[in-house]
Amino acid sequence: MKQLVLLGGGHAHLAVLADLAARPLTGWQVTLVTPYRRQIYSGMLPGWVAGHYALDQCAIALDALAARAGVRLQTTACTGLDLAGQTVDCADGTRLPFDRLSIDTGPVAAVQQMPGAADHALCVRPIEGFAAAWPALAARMAAQPGGFDLAVLGTGAGGIELALAMHHRALAAGWPPLRITLVGADALPLAGFADGVRQRLTQQLRARGIAWRGGQRARAVEAGRLLFDQGAPLPFDACLLATGAAAPAWPRAAGLATDAQGFIPITRSLQSTSHPQVLAAGDVAAYADARPRSGVFAVRAGPVLARNLRALCEGRVPEDWTPQARALYLLALGGQRATAVWGPWSWTGDWVWRWKDGIDQRFVARYGSDATHHPNDRHPQ
Repeated sequence: MKQLVLLGGGHAHLAVLADLAARPLTGWQVTLVTPYRRQIYSGMLPGWVAGHYALDQCAIALDALAARAGVRLQTTACTGLDLAGQTVDCADGTRLPFDRLSIDTGPVAAVQQMPGAADHALCVRPIEGFAAAWPALAARMAAQPGGFDLAVLGTGAGGIELALAMHHRALAAGWPPLRITLVGADALPLAGFADGVRQRLTQQLRARGIAWRGGQRARAVEAGRLLFDQGAPLPFDACLLATGAAAPAWPRAAGLATDAQGFIPITRSLQSTSHPQVLAAGDVAAYADARPRSGVFAVRAGPVLARNLRALCEGRVPEDWTPQARALYLLALGGQRATAVWGPWSWTGDWVWRWKDGIDQRFVARYGSDATHHPNDRHPQ
């Protein structure tokens, strides 16, 4: 029997598992390799921190989804690939053979790029690690009578949403003052967004008393303070590392084609440019048509990945896919308000929150224990 290995439990592989549950792949043994039995949906993580959801509401049970698909689950991480021998080396000591390999492991925390971060900062990734650490951090914030100083390093959408979520949680729970400083090298947060959107988001932060320290590049994290190339250190009680995604080391070490940052370049059919028996999607991939690293594109790639894996396993030609040029971003603002961003335009209100909440909850429910969804169903974003 031929072997298909799904490496990682990311957004795109959810669609693959749902496709396999709907139509088993004859003649193939499929194995899902992931360190975690669930996926905490990143789009709902700030809502959990803010207190709007229980963690279970934000989680998709990968073990149940794999069982419905007839897929064997191996709860471990990849440590390396042997592309000539077509095997995956795992942290639990096993070596899995593959005839086709699909990679959707997501990015890793960029701790190696920031000296001291591994010892003195809380990383947002992996999300399971952050979720495990957040209750203790929240307890520290609530118990410090003179207030708490939080530095958030990284000013993409994820870091900003978490800063706003923590601010809301502190106010709603009546904690002592939570003083948050967002730190970034750019003049404004949300690099890659239109200037008008960035300015409006900065106003939202200012209205909530969240400080923005821009135009300064952090060079190291020490115990209790953040150091910069220029300027005075920033003291903190805790530091949250929410910088951009980094690539895992093992694709390049294995000889798989990677770009300058270590991500896996893929063709429009989602196949590796150097090893066509290997496919990739999500944040670990560098798409043929350059796109931001966003869950929106990972979700949209899922049905294409499912169809192309099936086509290749059945000896058919895979289809090409060009991701949409522009994506809708829905950014939570802490309370039950959100901002919708479409190119240079943005809209803010409680109605945007309700819209985002509906999309997020439907996405998680789509892969729940009683889901009957087929992966070709469209995601609303």
